Amino acid sequence: MKNMTEFNSKNTLSRRALFKGAGAAMAASVLGAGPAHLMASPLGKLETTSAKLGFIALTDAAPLFVALEKGFFAKHGMTNVEVLKQSSWGTTRDNLVLGSGRGGIDGAHILTPMPYLISSGAVTPNNIPVPMYIVARLNLGGQCISVGREYADLKVGVDTTAFKTALAAKRSGGATVNAAMTFPGGTHDMWMRYWLSAGGINPDADINTITVPPAQMVANMRVGSMDTFCVCEPWNQQLINQNIGYTANTTGELWSKHPEKALGMRADYVDANPNATQALIMAVMEAQMFCEEPANKEEVARICSRRRWINAPFADIIDRMQGNFDYGTGRVVENHPEQMYYWNNQASYPFKSHDLWFLTENKRWGYLPVDLDSEALINQVNREDLWRQAADRLGIDKSAIPESTSRGIETFFDGKVFDPQNPQAYLDSLVIKRI
Repeated sequence: MKNMTEFNSKNTLSRRALFKGAGAAMAASVLGAGPAHLMASPLGKLETTSAKLGFIALTDAAPLFVALEKGFFAKHGMTNVEVLKQSSWGTTRDNLVLGSGRGGIDGAHILTPMPYLISSGAVTPNNIPVPMYIVARLNLGGQCISVGREYADLKVGVDTTAFKTALAAKRSGGATVNAAMTFPGGTHDMWMRYWLSAGGINPDADINTITVPPAQMVANMRVGSMDTFCVCEPWNQQLINQNIGYTANTTGELWSKHPEKALGMRADYVDANPNATQALIMAVMEAQMFCEEPANKEEVARICSRRRWINAPFADIIDRMQGNFDYGTGRVVENHPEQMYYWNNQASYPFKSHDLWFLTENKRWGYLPVDLDSEALINQVNREDLWRQAADRLGIDKSAIPESTSRGIETFFDGKVFDPQNPQAYLDSLVIKRI
């Protein structure tokens, strides 16, 4: 697979003082690998044993739940980690802007584009940048696009041709049509917009794109507030179990093994606490491995179902946690190749090329300026170097660690190609876009 040229860390940022102060590189040294797999080499003295980490009630936050409940944080000396439920991605953003010193949080399970939108000031109060780092990816895939049962006869999938006709007919009768996602510029927004536009549906003109917190998706579909939504589990499965709608696709069918959530941290926390940050990353990596093991899936699903975490029935979680998908249309796929991955397929490593795609799509839809120096911002926010240090300390086999910061050329379900060495060509190839 073709690899992207390493990002040049000397690049400067775009015009607009969007990106001032987004953090200097941490100078922690890389220790040798331990004598055996997962035998961590010693850290220096931890600057703190505390961290406040936010999460949204979704199954891709499971590594944080597991790291706390199975003692991985404590194993690495982080004995005072709090994992705190957030009501929405907007609340997560607000609490990251505050920081724990002002009653907020230090980091979070987060939509991959959000640390960039926060670091740039694009989504912060008065557009004031709050520097953040991505220190790990939490998962690949595992999201779904669901459709209300009023479209049951269409059995909508990745192809939205018939759906486009049905939506147009509904609008012509004076009804409102809505597509729900969870945060403007976030991953669910990107999957929804890509899917709609690939079928000729303009998400800015042919349907209203609305923001709804994940845990409120099913209730809103029940009362007819939306025609389709994109979100993580367990809410797509719950929609089926309550006979309100069905799964059109799991988003890996749009882009195989796509990046999804990240572990995002405020840059000031990381810079002040380099050893504690390494401990957090190692704990989360071990939790990701635990979540990936088939023998642990049932336990992970039960942990997720608990009130303090997702607070949803085990039956809404277990099947898709184990990779089994009943779409609610008669289609059933066991051990789905596009199920959620927590560790396999290099799920934990934060490829810079993937972040470049998200920034390119955010330019496409007008969330970021087209002249933004994407590579410079990625070099500030993406701290894959810290992930590599943690992997080295854990003694992770080198075969499991990517050689490049790029996963190479990516191909989407509609035939579009994203070459990280030429993102403009990809952007130019897209017919429907806001810019």
